[in-house]
Amino acid sequence: MSDIKNSITEADVDSLILELIKWHLDIVKVDENQFLDLLKHSLSLNTMEKKRVVDAVPTLSQFQFDELTKVFTEERDKFRELAKDHPDDIKKLLVKQQTEWLQLWDLYKSEKENKAKEDENKAKEDEIRKSLGL
Repeated sequence: MSDIKNSITEADVDSLILELIKWHLDIVKVDENQFLDLLKHSLSLNTMEKKRVVDAVPTLSQFQFDELTKVFTEERDKFRELAKDHPDDIKKLLVKQQTEWLQLWDLYKSEKENKAKEDENKAKEDEIRKSLGL
């Protein structure tokens, strides 16, 4: 199992998240690659917060995307300024961000497995009901 986990790369996670980001509303114009880059490299959001952003993508308005992009860009600029005076602290945050980004893969994998199990259980329940004539 650890071999599989170790084989997951940032590029794998990037690809997964990029596909999910593309689920935005048709009327919303988003540079998905830029949004992915800004989200991925956010040093202020943890894994669950990033997942919440990705999960909300299908319902986000143009305004919300624009504001998130603006906030992430401002955050990046501020952390670059902080890096000048506190390089070691920023390096630690970067390592943490990279680790947490890989954790997104595990979260979505677990979610997918749970959904498959729920669907399987629902199918079994339906089969039992049908066999009982309910």
